[in-house]
Amino acid sequence: MDTEVLYADLVRLGLIRPGERPPAAALAGGVSSDIWKVDLATGPVCVKRALAKLKVAQDWRAPIGRSRYEIRWFRSVARFLPEAVPRIAAADEEAGVFAMDYLDPARHPLWKRQLLDGRVEIGTADEVGRRLARIHAETARDPAIPALFPTDAIFHDIRLAPYLEAAAARHPDRAEALRRIVRTTAVTKRALVHGDVSPKNILVGPMGPIFLDAECAWFGDPAFDLAFCLNHLLLKGLVRPEAATALAASFEAMGRRYLAGVDWEPVADLEARAATLLPGLLLARVDGKSPVEYLTDDADKERVRRVARRLLAQPVVRLALVAEQWKREHS
Repeated sequence: MDTEVLYADLVRLGLIRPGERPPAAALAGGVSSDIWKVDLATGPVCVKRALAKLKVAQDWRAPIGRSRYEIRWFRSVARFLPEAVPRIAAADEEAGVFAMDYLDPARHPLWKRQLLDGRVEIGTADEVGRRLARIHAETARDPAIPALFPTDAIFHDIRLAPYLEAAAARHPDRAEALRRIVRTTAVTKRALVHGDVSPKNILVGPMGPIFLDAECAWFGDPAFDLAFCLNHLLLKGLVRPEAATALAASFEAMGRRYLAGVDWEPVADLEARAATLLPGLLLARVDGKSPVEYLTDDADKERVRRVARRLLAQPVVRLALVAEQWKREHS
């Protein structure tokens, strides 16, 4: 997105008048959207527009209409947990563009950066688990939510296909297990799912964790959000072995706090789906369309594959059992 498109968007959103040119700078880090910081007279905002082709090595395309559901996810959560999301300043669902408050990195560090730097605060994982469970619980009992998020096809195209189905193509002897996970996930309809609950999309603010990048928003299986985030707490222990104990404790804390908030279905059912999903997501982050960039050592990738393949062949139904298998491989 060049600056002329950006300024046209700002005019459309009612944030500037035609001809105004406030200072603007492109922000790095996103693979699925163009994001700009714009210094308005009223204060800085982030302007986000979805891309049709994602910035990854493989050819990965996604409908830009997903922006409207990201906007709706932020607004839905803001009704009951405003401290967990950025404030939307203006939005145009049809154009797929919106502006939100700019959160100063000095006061809102990225959780991923903290973890990769070896600064592991177990309380952050605990609060992420609490807030995520609250989001799922509130939306599970809101009858208006399903109709606002008719995104089965989008979720398949930008989550199930590039992660689990792509991993299945690389591991034919585990393909049926992965396809079974895809089928179960696709038909489970319980709550509003963020779809990309990753430390790269969570800021650690003065009032606690703030969730960003809800482009994958979907009314479906909340176990996906839990497993997606726990997956990262395991993987980061490979690049920060000195923090592995604290990361394992973070895994346990997030899972425990999240499960304590599950009131929309039997806890054991949700935990079993999350524990089954985890090995598929582990494998996807080394052999899917979006491998984690910080895992570069071939030996580490093989360790991930061994644990994931073993658990796909012999699934477990408790998150603690996944953590135990991981610890055995990496101790």
